[in-house]
Amino acid sequence: MSKQDNFRKQVKSFYSILVVSFAMVLLIGVLGVIYMTDPSVFSSKKDTPNSEVVDVNPDDDWDKIENGIHLRTGFKEGEGLMTVVNNCTNCHSAQLVIQNRMNEERWIETIRWMQKTQNLWDLGDNEKVIVNYLVTNYPPKSKGRREALTNIEWYPLEE
Repeated sequence: MSKQDNFRKQVKSFYSILVVSFAMVLLIGVLGVIYMTDPSVFSSKKDTPNSEVVDVNPDDDWDKIENGIHLRTGFKEGEGLMTVVNNCTNCHSAQLVIQNRMNEERWIETIRWMQKTQNLWDLGDNEKVIVNYLVTNYPPKSKGRREALTNIEWYPLEE
C-alpha cells in the first residue's frame, strides 16, 4: 500500500470519527433542549395527581400568637417581632435565628456578614429594631457544654 493510500485511509478514519462526534454533540444538545422545556419527558414516574390536599382557611390568622409565642415561626412575642419575621424568615428558618443566641455586637457582626456574603439587603432603620428584639428575647446563655444530668439511677459497674 502506498503512502498516498495510507494517508487517504487515515483521513477517512478521522473524518468518520469527526462525523460521529458531531452527531453525538448534536444529539446531546437536542436532548438538553427537550429536557429544559419539559423535564417530565425523561421521568419514569407516571403523572399522578398529588394525593396530599392542604386545606387552607382564608380566615386563619397567619400571625397568631398564643402563650407569648408566634405560632408560625416560634418567635417570642415582643416589640419588633413582625420586623424580625418579615426580614429574617425570608432567607432562613426562624429556628436558625432562635438557636443562635448572641449579644448586640455579635448580632450586628452576623448581619454585616450576611450583607457581605449572603446578599442581605440594607436593613436601614429596621436593623436597630431587629437587633433590639434579638438581644432582648434571645440573649446569650452562660451555661456549660450541657446541663447536668438529673434523676439518673446509677448502677455499679461489674468487673
